Parts: sequence; structure tokens; C-alpha cells
Amino acid sequence: MLPQIITYLLTFINYQEQVIRTLLTLLIGKSMFDKPTEAPVNKPYRKLQVDDLPIIEVPKKLDFQVLLTEHLKSKGKPLKPVQRRSNSTPVPSSMKCPTCGAPSDYLYANNGAKGQFQCKVCSCLFSERNRYLKEAILKCPHCSKTLEKVKERKDFHVYKCKNDACSYYQQKRNAMTQKEKNRFKEDPQAFKLRYIYRQFHIDFQPLAKHSPKRPRVDLSRIYVSPHTLGLILTYHVNYGLSARKTAALMKDVHGVSISRQSILNYENSVALWLKPYIDHYPYELSDQFCGDETYIRVNGRWHYLFFFFDAVKKVILSYPVSPNRDTATAIKAIDEVLLKLRKIPENLTFVVDGNPIYLLAQHFFAQHQIPFEVIQVIGLTNEDEVSKEYRPLKQIIERLNRTFKGNYRSTHGFGSEHGSVSFVTLFVAYFNFLRPHSALEGKVPVTLPELEKLPNMPARWTTLIGLAQDWISKQTA
Repeated sequence: MLPQIITYLLTFINYQEQVIRTLLTLLIGKSMFDKPTEAPVNKPYRKLQVDDLPIIEVPKKLDFQVLLTEHLKSKGKPLKPVQRRSNSTPVPSSMKCPTCGAPSDYLYANNGAKGQFQCKVCSCLFSERNRYLKEAILKCPHCSKTLEKVKERKDFHVYKCKNDACSYYQQKRNAMTQKEKNRFKEDPQAFKLRYIYRQFHIDFQPLAKHSPKRPRVDLSRIYVSPHTLGLILTYHVNYGLSARKTAALMKDVHGVSISRQSILNYENSVALWLKPYIDHYPYELSDQFCGDETYIRVNGRWHYLFFFFDAVKKVILSYPVSPNRDTATAIKAIDEVLLKLRKIPENLTFVVDGNPIYLLAQHFFAQHQIPFEVIQVIGLTNEDEVSKEYRPLKQIIERLNRTFKGNYRSTHGFGSEHGSVSFVTLFVAYFNFLRPHSALEGKVPVTLPELEKLPNMPARWTTLIGLAQDWISKQTA
């Protein structure tokens, strides 16, 4: 009897469930209980490809006054300005010929009101839209046809070769399989068949050296002794303790009463003195550089910390913090590495992840005649020979990120960008000058004779600060 009752109750419960679903469907207007019949779409994206630089043709600039003089000598009479009819298309008085600089008196509308003008002095054809492009013409390196601007991005403009007879386009199209051709008809943006050039307009001059500036902060006015300051930096930076725990440790162990905010203020002051010293130090570097970005929290939002690292010497060379993971920050990070090289080698290589911003940064430097190679190690497994060869360098920079996160985790983020930069600066100073590495047989990456014989870490911190102060004083004297 009991099994029959249980069966009846289960059947009644299923009936109630169907009634509830029907009523909810009628109430909402659509079914909320139908399971999706299709599997999730895993649509592969087209990876970024950077083409060779275009042919840049600079038209020869002419002087209309010289041309008028030559016309007078050859023809025996001066070239008169344009005689306009009452119904002719007017030419703006401020317009000049982009080739010879002739004023509007020698310009006339070549095709009525459609916007094309012609110069009577040098016969140059131009329009209001393209007259500035006459200063430099970008041409495809494969077919020598003029490139056409198709997109405007935040940091660059995109130019494309639309010539169907271009050898680049023909080669790419002929290399497609029948399956790819069928997909190309349905989704043409999934394939890159045409030559593309990105013209950057970032206001940044690469390899521009800046003289160090003397900070306005006076460390002699800090209300603690140098040894106490060294203890604070040791606990807070070396051992990754939070400012609150550092303050509690100073009180409980050393009997020094100090607030959490004072520790953060000392950190900001010391970082201002150490940063110029770190950035301008003459490092002895190898030829193996790797880079990656990691996350930090600033003002409740995720920011990005870009690390570039000498994998052999274990020296951090670049560490900018940015709210955006964009091309401009990647350019700045690589530029900081290039500034530390005494001479840019011919076979310079950077090993990074699959983020396309590094390829765009490479393209930006190539436009400024600074060539180097970017090798991208993509994913967690070795899918190709390149990833297999350069995976160890990628793992080295990942270990650096984990080391930083171990020190950063106790901070729970930063309240200002200045605070984040200060913490990262102190971490880099500790990593480069004070932290022993097992890969270097227990030695620090950068050996300073003044620090080797000191008995403890607080003394090394205070001596390093003194070296930075002396160096900046000499540079700004």
C-alpha cells in the first residue's frame, strides 16, 4: 500500500509542476523552462596580424612664385589669375594649393560644386578632404597603389589596400581552402586578405631621455630614526605585511607607536627618492627579455601593472601602472626597457603573451626606425615549436607576477594611483637590490658594494636610500 501512495504523490507533484510552469509562461509571456537545444557557440577570433611598413611618398614641394617667374621667362607674359564667371563655383579665400602654395586667386573648381579644385600654376588636383594628405602619400608595398583610410581608432588610423589585383590579396585568396572560401562569403571579417597599415597618432617620442628631478620631500623631517624607517620598510615591503600589521608589530615588538597612515606616508616619500635611482641605474643586462601584465586594485577598480624583466640577470626593467591595458601603455613599458640599453642590439627580442597590444607597439617603434622582434607564447600548452622554445621565459615572468602578488595581497588594493606607484617602486627596489635569488646562487641581481657588508636588512634599506639621495643630488647640482 505504501509504495502505491508514494507513486501517486510523485505523479501529483509532477502534475503540479507542469501547472506552475504553464501559469508562469502565461504570466511572463515566454517560456523560462525550455532547455537550450543548441550547444554553446565557440567562435574562433581572427588573430592580429601586422604587415610590413608601407611606401611613404612625399610629393616634391614647389614654390608658386618661382613657377610664375619661370612661366614669365618661357612664355614672355605673366600667368594671370583665374577669371571667374558670375555663376562659377566660389573658392574659399583661405585655401592654398597643397603643392606649390598658390593662393585662391590661382585656384578654380575643376568639377563644379563636387569639391575638386585645380591649381592653375602647377596643375595639382586636390579636394578639401584630401589636401592635407598631399603632404605624404601612403602606398601599398605590394602593388604601389594608394592606401585608403577605413577606420579611426583611439590611438591610430587604419589604412587598407582595396586593389583587387594586389599580389598580397591574390596570394591570400588563392591560399584559401574551399571550406574557408564558403565561410568567407558568409563572414568576410573572419579573414584578413588585404594589406593593412596602422598610422599611430600617439603623442609619445620614443627614447626621449628625461633628467631626474629632485623630489620636494625632505626625508630628514621624518619623525622616526633611520633604523626605524628601515624596520618599517623591511616588514612592509620584504615580508608583505599590511600597514596595519606593520604598525602593530612596531608597537608590540619594538615599542614604537606609529600609525598606519604614517607608514603609508613614509612609503610614498621613500619611493619618490628611489624611483629616479632605479630608472637611471646602469644595469648590466643580457639579451633575454620577457614581459607580462598583472592586475592591481586602485580606487576600487582594476588597474594593470606591466612588468618587463631580464630573465637572466633577474632585473625588473619596466613597471608602469595604468588604468587601461592598451597600446600606449605597452609602448611606454617597452620604451623604458630600451632606455636602459646602452646600445639597441640588432637581434633584440621580447617574449610576451598573446595580447595584440605588443604587436601594435612593435609596429609603432618600427615606424620610428627602432626594429625588434616580438615572440608571443600563447596559452598554457605548447601548441607549436615557438611556444615550446620560449615557454621557459614566459614561466619566469609568471613567477615574478606571483612573487609580486604575494607582497601585494596584504594591501587589499590602493586608495590612489600615487600609492600604487609607490608600492610598486619599493617592490622593484627590493627585488633588484635587496632580494637574494636562488637562480643567482643566493646573490642579489644588482650588487652594490655599500650594501654587502651591512649586518641586517634595515641597514641596507637606509643605505640604499642614502645612495639614491647622493646620486640625485649630484645629477641635479
